[in-house]
Amino acid sequence: MHLSQIQLRVLGSLIEKEITTPENYPLSLNALVNACNQRSSRDPVLDLDEEEVRQALHTLEELGLTAPYRDARVTKYEHRIRTVLNLRRDETALICLLLLRGPQTPGELRSRSDRMFAFDDLPAVISTLERLATRPAPSDSEPSATGPLVTLLPRQPGSSTARYAHLLGDIPASEPSSQLRSDPIASSSLSDRVTQLESELTHLQTTLQSLEERLAQLEKKE
Repeated sequence: MHLSQIQLRVLGSLIEKEITTPENYPLSLNALVNACNQRSSRDPVLDLDEEEVRQALHTLEELGLTAPYRDARVTKYEHRIRTVLNLRRDETALICLLLLRGPQTPGELRSRSDRMFAFDDLPAVISTLERLATRPAPSDSEPSATGPLVTLLPRQPGSSTARYAHLLGDIPASEPSSQLRSDPIASSSLSDRVTQLESELTHLQTTLQSLEERLAQLEKKE
């Protein structure tokens, strides 16, 4: 499965709106265009028209990833990704964020996932990402398997945390804006700094627990 940028945006927008605004889901074509062209929670920001979204829906419907939903007034659209890819709720939330905002660190994913799924902590996010990255490929014994859906990207120069990306289409290049390049301090939001500290704290707690266990074993030997 290799989806275009427009198809990925359409699919991600349908997933997001089903979870965050279920009262307005499924979406009409006009509502879906507006969702795709949102200025917030989208990277990159797009300016799609109805024909582009309609063509993307046509391809996604052929793949079984979306379906029309007809009510008395207007045709609406819904996604079928959870059924096709056999996704859990936590997996669906992370895939949605990666579709809409491109490669992200586990800390960024956790801070941005609150409206879709409440992860207990950063290790829970990492565990879900690792599960998505190690899904089995199709085989004679398991023909319905999909293979890995996310991948860990090489760490960027100057970054202490690696990012994850989805494998449903091209991995988009994610360059910081000129404003953030000229002002490094502005590129780090309070939320990102908090999640980075949480990651470091989790690592320290794990190390401390390991040292305590080793110390207890040494005391028993004495």
